[in-house]
Amino acid sequence: MSKELFDLTGKIALVTGSTHGLGMAMAKGLGLSGATIVVNGNSSQQKIDDAVAYYKNAGIRAFGFKFDVTDEVAVKDAIERIGQEVGNIDILVNNAGIIKRTPLEAMEVVDFKQVIDVDLVSPFIVSKYVVKEMIARKQGKIINICSMMSELGRNTVGAYAAAKGGLQMLTKNMATEWAKHNIQVNGIGPGYFATAQTAPIRVDGHPFNDFILNRTPAAKWGNPEDLSGAAIFLASQASDFVNGHILYVDGGILATIGKPIGEI
Repeated sequence: MSKELFDLTGKIALVTGSTHGLGMAMAKGLGLSGATIVVNGNSSQQKIDDAVAYYKNAGIRAFGFKFDVTDEVAVKDAIERIGQEVGNIDILVNNAGIIKRTPLEAMEVVDFKQVIDVDLVSPFIVSKYVVKEMIARKQGKIINICSMMSELGRNTVGAYAAAKGGLQMLTKNMATEWAKHNIQVNGIGPGYFATAQTAPIRVDGHPFNDFILNRTPAAKWGNPEDLSGAAIFLASQASDFVNGHILYVDGGILATIGKPIGEI
């Protein structure tokens, strides 16, 4: 019975921004639990093709669709194509996102708006077109990838924090409106993870590496695979009565104000 609760066999999962990084780690977890993965990206078809090959090499059924998640017309067309060519989407993971590290007083309005469009508006757009079929079938799972910046501020990431804070509330409101249709909408808030992007700073003596190790009660960076369990849980029937929740996978950072360096 316990295995059945987490079994995603026969389900179709669209994971936006799933050609690399944490999106790829979560998509792989869903795929290894039985889901068919619909890979999305917008930078290049080659990256999508490479990601599809990666999933298939892991024994996962996967398809690739290149489209801009901030373009409503492109999203509408892509969701229709996915329905026709792969099948109806059972699980949506709104993972695509960007960050621009600029002090607010120096940030250009166009850059602020771009972050809001990708990190907050696009989950609304994609969900809007996916949820219609979910409502018709009276079932579905939507997972919005939030952030610790949904709860905390940090220097130079004001636009990102504004978007992720908004995404937390959008998640709650989606749950409020769609729970009656047997659709569960929740979020995952990742902490700091050991990815290819963070490799240059995850070295002894680097100030940010030292900061993470001292700020995190677990005293380590997370492994991308650590997000898989959270994604599988929120995508499976094990979470059928969980709605409007943000699950923080952060090694305990948000549980504490942090320990000073040298504290025993």
